[in-house]
Amino acid sequence: MGSRATNVLLSRANRIRQKLQSTLETSVLEIEDVSYQHAGHAGVKGDANETHFNIKIVSPKFDGQSLVKRHRMVYDLLADELQSGLHALSIVAKTPQEELKVR
Repeated sequence: MGSRATNVLLSRANRIRQKLQSTLETSVLEIEDVSYQHAGHAGVKGDANETHFNIKIVSPKFDGQSLVKRHRMVYDLLADELQSGLHALSIVAKTPQEELKVR
């Protein structure tokens, strides 16, 4: 089975995880599906399965990048998901050093 067929079988959350982990070399990646909170909203068509996510991501690739650039990096990696039903992301994007300061 090719990678395209495999991607169809994976949940959106798992596809998001694979894309972000492989490209951004994450040390922390938390993905929370909050689609149930948006069922029935105007922007959600049909059922609200895997349309809204909260993502916390810690990556050394964010070093020296503005918050806007970090978010753009995540959105660029997930462009195909956004074209196929992903409606909204809430992103917390930090460097490893920033994450250590929180603890």
